[in-house]
Amino acid sequence: MPNNAHEKWRQARQRELAGPDSWLGLVGLFWLEPGVNRVGSGADCTVLLPAGPALLGELDWLGGQVFWRPASGETVELATDANGQPDIVEHESLAFFIVEREGRLAARLRDRGWADKAPFNGIDCFDFDPAWQIEARWEALSPPLQMEVPNVSGELKQVEVSHRAVFQHDGQEIALLPMSVSDKELFFVFRDRTSGKLSYGAGRFLKARPPVDGKVVLDFNRAFNPPCAFTPFATCPLPPPENWLGFEVPVGELKWDKQGH
Repeated sequence: MPNNAHEKWRQARQRELAGPDSWLGLVGLFWLEPGVNRVGSGADCTVLLPAGPALLGELDWLGGQVFWRPASGETVELATDANGQPDIVEHESLAFFIVEREGRLAARLRDRGWADKAPFNGIDCFDFDPAWQIEARWEALSPPLQMEVPNVSGELKQVEVSHRAVFQHDGQEIALLPMSVSDKELFFVFRDRTSGKLSYGAGRFLKARPPVDGKVVLDFNRAFNPPCAFTPFATCPLPPPENWLGFEVPVGELKWDKQGH
């Protein structure tokens, strides 16, 4: 039976993926070296643009700072995504920004006019099932668990996990470990028996509201594909072994392909 709140979530998700800043618009990820990195369409450029001038400018990585020195214009310092929204450099429909990953920096390149070439046709979901709106206990871990979480690029990120979400499924106690916790949301990465068959092979993401009175609601109907399901230029975390569920979670987003099916 359709659920109005779920349909609103699906529509918002479709708008996000169809928009100019969608993950589908990424066209490159270029790892920077300390010092000068040339940006342009020239063969000698570290950040290689698919169109535009041979040299648009240079990215200068000095210590903990990155400066953009355009071929014509003033030099400016660029904020990375380490502490929120990064600064964006635009040239016609192209835009790039700096991402920071475990001490490494990369320029992520986006074509904001991507939908004019290949419009997004939507993504399918399993049918909504209220049985998968699960109330879980929010249990403290003492001492906190130290984990090395890999991403699709093979890099490891140190994550400290101080709590877990515990719920019952078919008479068994199941625990999910969050990848991050803030005062706004909890973030989980998991895989299940649909992964690689009906849903994305590397697993799915799930967000939940912060705990109230020691409880969290895990609405698996809102399990969604990570960015790396849509582009090779994302650096998504993979689910830790503790979050590999030994059963099917037949709700949430299905696998996506380039035809949008």
